[in-house]
Amino acid sequence: MKYPRRLLAAIAGLAVAAVALTGCLYAAIPPEGAATPAPSREPDLNGVPAGFEEFYGQALDWQSCVGVDAGSYDCATVTAPLDWADAGAGTIELAIIRRAATSGTALGSLLTNPGGPGASGYDLVADSATFAVSARVLDAYDVIGFDPRGVGRSSAVACLDAPEMDAMLYDIPADPRGSDGWTAELTERNIGFVEACEANSAGILPHITTDNSARDMDLLRGVLGDETLNYLGYSYGTFLGATYAKLFPERVGRLVLDGAIDPSVSGLEVGTTQAVGFESALRAYMADCVGGRDCPFGGTVEEAMTDLSTLLASVDANPIPGSDGRMLGADNLMTGIIAALYAEASWPYLSRALSDALQGDGSTALQLADFYNGRNPDGTYSDNSTEAFRAYNCMDYPLDTSAADEDAASARIAAEAPTIAPYWQGVDVCAVWPYPPTGVREKISADGAAPILVVGTTNDPATPYSWSVSLAEQLSSGVLITREGEGHTGYNKGNVCVDAAVEAYLVDGTVPTADVTCGA
Repeated sequence: MKYPRRLLAAIAGLAVAAVALTGCLYAAIPPEGAATPAPSREPDLNGVPAGFEEFYGQALDWQSCVGVDAGSYDCATVTAPLDWADAGAGTIELAIIRRAATSGTALGSLLTNPGGPGASGYDLVADSATFAVSARVLDAYDVIGFDPRGVGRSSAVACLDAPEMDAMLYDIPADPRGSDGWTAELTERNIGFVEACEANSAGILPHITTDNSARDMDLLRGVLGDETLNYLGYSYGTFLGATYAKLFPERVGRLVLDGAIDPSVSGLEVGTTQAVGFESALRAYMADCVGGRDCPFGGTVEEAMTDLSTLLASVDANPIPGSDGRMLGADNLMTGIIAALYAEASWPYLSRALSDALQGDGSTALQLADFYNGRNPDGTYSDNSTEAFRAYNCMDYPLDTSAADEDAASARIAAEAPTIAPYWQGVDVCAVWPYPPTGVREKISADGAAPILVVGTTNDPATPYSWSVSLAEQLSSGVLITREGEGHTGYNKGNVCVDAAVEAYLVDGTVPTADVTCGA
């Protein structure tokens, strides 16, 4: 049985979002002020790779953004090479959005990425730039959101229509978990998904890699007229940023990597460590929950975890209905739990979902799973994050683990994440992906790069703190900012110490003289 990459890297989509308890699910977005459209700078052509000069020299045609406040934002499309090894192999398009520095005099551009792989940086900035960065950073930079290749408004991976996606993500297998029939059904789903991706993605699948996306970022830097890259990457965005630093250390400006992925660990280790991380976050939720008025469980944390395991097993054996006619099985109950563990502010919503499930109503848990999967209440999907997520991971992670490695990982998950373990392993779509992976897993030192800030949160479930520690140690110029607390990522989450360190670096260029630890 292959190890899953859907839940093995539960990083997608929720990197900087939280569930708001308002009767529906969305990112809590504050209002914004207006910004003055930014002047364009001449493209930076220094060090352009031979044959790609035309791409770097293109002039951007900034236009008002569709559906976005025209007074605050402008948008453009950048033409990039399909294949960075062959300038003549065709082109793709990259969608970008710019919110001009409110000061009117920008230090330069600040590119942002919210995670995934597959989350939309365009949407992050369009929905609320103040949710991505603080007002002080908005004052200093032209903040740039972009959809990486394969994502959203850029040349995108396309696979299934909405009903087909529903069937893949929500249909409950007919045979018992772990049986030959269960494996065969999930394998058949994966094959159908992969065939649709190949048929509908216009030949881009073999080029959907983090290496290529990092090279695209250098193109964006060049056409925006910046000599060095200033960048804020969350979650998977840290791997994208670290890859950029590996490829272009001399062009690193001010990089902040928040909620880091360790680039040296295998896909199997990513999944194993995440399982343990989510179990830890689940225990923290239970410690906060038990004894509370609205908690669905009582007794000790151990007793509550046992009761949750019983609920999951019950729903696995006998799925429960949601209000829209769909059935909630254990896999999507677990997806809903994971979605709510990304932010401590979402814990009350998790209590409500579990309380409803105990009463035989799967509606709230399905809403949480929908939020994770980008599914709208009308059954459509808001983005292609699921497709892009799988495309990137299947190309980035080598399939080089042995049966012994998988057995050892399973044993560790069973021992250290017993509540999550039964629902963590599955059938890997990457086993039937039409192209072999080209990515490597290795330490990144980025020798010669300017200082790079790495932000880690001590009980981050999706990108465990140990990964931030490791990346900061690998980077020759890495500096670690530690946030003690719960939830995914640390900057712009209300911790004054973290925010001050990041903003002093981004705005003033002040590098901490040593690693910084910020209390909860």
